[in-house]
Amino acid sequence: MVTWYTFFVIDIATRAVTIAGSTPNPDDDFMKQVARNLTDCVDGFLRKKRFLILDRDGKFSEAFRGVLENHGIRMVLCPARAPNCNAFAERFVRSIKSECLSRMIFIGSGSLRYALAEYVAHYNAERNHPGIGNVLIEPVEAVGGATGRVVNRRRLGGLLSYYHRLAA
Repeated sequence: MVTWYTFFVIDIATRAVTIAGSTPNPDDDFMKQVARNLTDCVDGFLRKKRFLILDRDGKFSEAFRGVLENHGIRMVLCPARAPNCNAFAERFVRSIKSECLSRMIFIGSGSLRYALAEYVAHYNAERNHPGIGNVLIEPVEAVGGATGRVVNRRRLGGLLSYYHRLAA
C-alpha cells in the first residue's frame, strides 16, 4: 500500500477544479513544480488570480510560497483546526472520495492519474452543482434541449454517468 498526495485547486466563483499534481512523496521539488505549473503565463490556473487559500500543512514550503509570491499571488492561511473555513475544498474531497476513489483499486500511478482526470472532467463538465444554481461549470455542448434522443456518457467503466439529449 502506498499513500498518494494529490494537490488540487478550486476557483471558488465557478467551482472549477484542476488537479495540479499527484505524488507519493510531496517534497520541496514537487511542490515548487506545482507552483510553477499553477502560475504558468500561458495556461496556469492562477494566471489571473490574486489569492490562494491554503491550510497550514507543512507541505506548503517556503520555496512553494516564494514561487507564488514572485507571481503576485497572495496566500491566505486558514485558521488552525478549522475545516469549515475551507468548505469548498473539503466538499470536493468528500465528493471525489465517495463518488470515485473509494470505489476503485488502483494498480500504479497511471490508473490513479487516469481516474483523477476522468473525475475532474466529469465534475467540471457533466455534474450539476447546487451551490451555483444547479448548473454545469464548463458544459462541452448545449444541454437541456426538449427534443432529441437521450444518451448516456459513461466514464470509468460506468462508475460516473451523464445523461443528455442529442441535438435534434
